[in-house]
Amino acid sequence: MDIKTASALRRLRLVSAPEAVSFLLLLTCSVLKRTTEFNAVPVMGWVHAILFILYVVFWADAWNRAKWDLKTAALYFVLSVLPAGGFFADRRLRREAETAAKAAVASRAPKEGAVGA
Repeated sequence: MDIKTASALRRLRLVSAPEAVSFLLLLTCSVLKRTTEFNAVPVMGWVHAILFILYVVFWADAWNRAKWDLKTAALYFVLSVLPAGGFFADRRLRREAETAAKAAVASRAPKEGAVGA
């Protein structure tokens, strides 16, 4: 994998946890709206919508760059629509991004026995 793939995975990872937090907060605000006078749903709805759109954009970019199979791409998308799924996506993406970054560094390292090394 190249450095652009590692960057795409990192971007997706960076938005996955905040998206999960915003989803949980939106659910909490929905319950509070129905049980109290507190109504933060309009604000949290916008926050969550923006984070979800960013997640989907970064997910599509990561899918394209990482050449995921359909099963992997579908897993990351399903994790985005589960209330705490973003935390699981973050954990998996961290491992995948670290592997991609190591592969990118290894591919740029001079080969043994190369001329001029």
